[in-house]
Amino acid sequence: MLYQTIDILGTVAFAISGVLVAMEKRLDLFGVLIIAFVTAIGGGTLRDLLIGNTPVAWMRDLTYVSTIFITVVFAILFVKQLKYLRKSLFLFDTIGIGLYTMLGVEKGLEAELLPIMCIFLGTMTACFGGVIRDILCNEIPVIFRKEIYATACIVGGASYFLLVKLALHETYAYIAAICVVISLRLLAVKFGISLPNIYRKQA
Repeated sequence: MLYQTIDILGTVAFAISGVLVAMEKRLDLFGVLIIAFVTAIGGGTLRDLLIGNTPVAWMRDLTYVSTIFITVVFAILFVKQLKYLRKSLFLFDTIGIGLYTMLGVEKGLEAELLPIMCIFLGTMTACFGGVIRDILCNEIPVIFRKEIYATACIVGGASYFLLVKLALHETYAYIAAICVVISLRLLAVKFGISLPNIYRKQA
């Protein structure tokens, strides 16, 4: 029940972030729906294909498609209110990667993958939908910039296995790892922490 709830919350968070990006780009209604859809299910689709879990989850359970449709309608109707939230796109995107990272880790554990593979699977689950969203909206994906994004997912996934190793109950370790991803991303942006830039400034 916990995992399904988190899955739905992650779907809602990413769908809203997709709607906000699409509306900023002034796409039509169909475009907004498509961007919201691929943002919400892109990472999970890649994850399921990699571990051979087919048909992928959203094709077997209409809950995901229904949730995305409802979320798109809600976000469009209340887009002005959403924009009042400070940096709302960033907020929903950050919540989404926190939730989806651990969903990917959980799926990896169910597939009996090694911990390092579970962490990679969680990172891809969290980031791939946003990559598709940004590419379709003609933006350089956040994951390819110097911002702390995928790094937060990796650290959060690793923290889960560390906490379990320290004998913390799996449920609490799961929730704590989500909080690690979200907190690390928020703190990195707040204090301007980023990965080193490999390009030297032009003289």
